[in-house]
Amino acid sequence: MVCSIIVITLLALGFASNIIGGYLYPQFYDHSCPRAQEIVRNVVAKAVAKEPRMAASLLRLHFHDCFVKGCDASILLDSGGSIISEKKSNPNRNSARGFEVMDEIKAVIEKECPHTVSCADILALAARDSTVLTGGPSWEVPLGRRDSRGASLSCSNNNVPYPNNTFQTILTKFKLQGLDIVDLVALSGSHTIGFARCTRFRERLYNQSGNGKPDNTLDQSYASQLRRNCPRSGGDQNQFFLDFVSPIKFDNSYFKNLMANKGLLNSDQVLFTKNGESRELVKTYAYNQELFFQQFAKSMIKMGNISPLTGYRGEIRQDCRKINA
Repeated sequence: MVCSIIVITLLALGFASNIIGGYLYPQFYDHSCPRAQEIVRNVVAKAVAKEPRMAASLLRLHFHDCFVKGCDASILLDSGGSIISEKKSNPNRNSARGFEVMDEIKAVIEKECPHTVSCADILALAARDSTVLTGGPSWEVPLGRRDSRGASLSCSNNNVPYPNNTFQTILTKFKLQGLDIVDLVALSGSHTIGFARCTRFRERLYNQSGNGKPDNTLDQSYASQLRRNCPRSGGDQNQFFLDFVSPIKFDNSYFKNLMANKGLLNSDQVLFTKNGESRELVKTYAYNQELFFQQFAKSMIKMGNISPLTGYRGEIRQDCRKINA
């Protein structure tokens, strides 16, 4: 099944690019809903203050949305009618979260300016604000996306990278979205915040290659620590920091961890062990946080411009969880 035809608008060049039926540009709501960005920022700030983990959750929602038929808020749709929710897919089931925060933002914005601001744009803004609130870089978010009228469970299962994918599979999934190896390494740096469950990396601790042995690219003292709360069986939902050094601070320690063979997920560690070009990028970002921040912002803009619905395509949902009647 072909999941999407990729149309990327590269606004990092400093101009709004024309795409089928419309434009994406940061000033899109300046007249129609001037307080939109302020509202998103305030609700996200409140949510992250209450639960620091929420920053990573909101960032991940945007990523998992964009990799499935573009950045169109399809991930927010609940099942109903002909729609089978992407929330049920393997990458999202029991792990995608932050939907209540999206509901709250949408409710406030609808009161301020009804039928104007898309859920897709709210997701893009919330991802940026989550990054900034945890100490990461800021960027101007191109706006003007519209919301999908459908979801794709199969594309969510097929397009979103898995923790146990090989390096080449992950890179291929990025390239299918119009992203390259630099984007892959920079965007993986978002794992400087957030958690992963035991089920996402258990095989690295006990049976990486089907031979009953642990992953030899994982630091053994770190592996011993992880085994305490991630046994061979049971404890599936136990949570672990993706970056144990500074788990709620957006910085470059994630890349330093990879250099020390202390990446939590296989999909993290392979960036350092399986490809020379990605290995050099990991080193570069480990030594130069400013460079990482600059590239992360560029790559987020690029990812946020995957196949947006604009003009008369899609709709502006009144409720992010369901299509308009």
